[in-house]
Amino acid sequence: MADEAQGAWSKEAVDHFLSLRRIGTRDGAAIRWFHAANSKARAAEAARSDVHMIEADVLLRGGSRGNGDPIMAHPPETDSDNTLQEWLEEIINTDKGIKLDFKSLEAVRPSLALLEHMKQHLRRPVWINADILPGPNGNDAVVDAKGFLDAVTSFFPSVTLSLGWTTDWHPDKQNKGYDWMMVKEMSQMCNTLSQPVTFPVRAALVRQSVSELRWLTRQSDRYSLTIWTGKEDVYSVEDLLYIRENFDKSRVYYDILEPQNSEFRKAIGVE
Repeated sequence: MADEAQGAWSKEAVDHFLSLRRIGTRDGAAIRWFHAANSKARAAEAARSDVHMIEADVLLRGGSRGNGDPIMAHPPETDSDNTLQEWLEEIINTDKGIKLDFKSLEAVRPSLALLEHMKQHLRRPVWINADILPGPNGNDAVVDAKGFLDAVTSFFPSVTLSLGWTTDWHPDKQNKGYDWMMVKEMSQMCNTLSQPVTFPVRAALVRQSVSELRWLTRQSDRYSLTIWTGKEDVYSVEDLLYIRENFDKSRVYYDILEPQNSEFRKAIGVE
């Protein structure tokens, strides 16, 4: 049973949901997301919704240097009404995949231990995310790459890794994208890995980085992109369509906000 769970963990989300006939085509844009399902109310709403994947943030109670339980919160918050244990108990009763976004290395091992206890109930996509490198306008507040990869692969050698860059976006200046140094450093980080890897990339920074990101995704057929966005970012549906035209549709997921999400899905004919 645990082997079945881990088999699902290493399967591309698009293939998992296609095999269950929850999507009709091998297209990452068909996968619907629920973002920041951290509080009990948000987790319950996500569980009731018709999405395929639920994303939430994990840190230790008390913040990055805290020594409490793993909780569901996004910095600068350091407390929550929801622990990871409670969150998992809510979500395992659904058919939805999960993406856990780690904001500190200290939260990783205790969280993976909780997942270990529940893995027989998690026959679905499981993604483990952290920003491990500085990216465009990013800072050095990254999760230590070696510590993160060692921890995750020692617990779960087949789980899907979601490995990103710290980034920022400024409305009053020309924002540079992901440059060659950034994608080549990420490629080097991943060249010894054997499980699926998705690279979360910021929607407003992708159009100017298409050559670099196409090169990165072509380094392995296990690689994909997950397009995400900040609340204040300015980007257009045309930007999303440009991304779609330049990458394999089965290898790009879109965890984006409204109104662009609905407008994009309408433009490509995906409900």
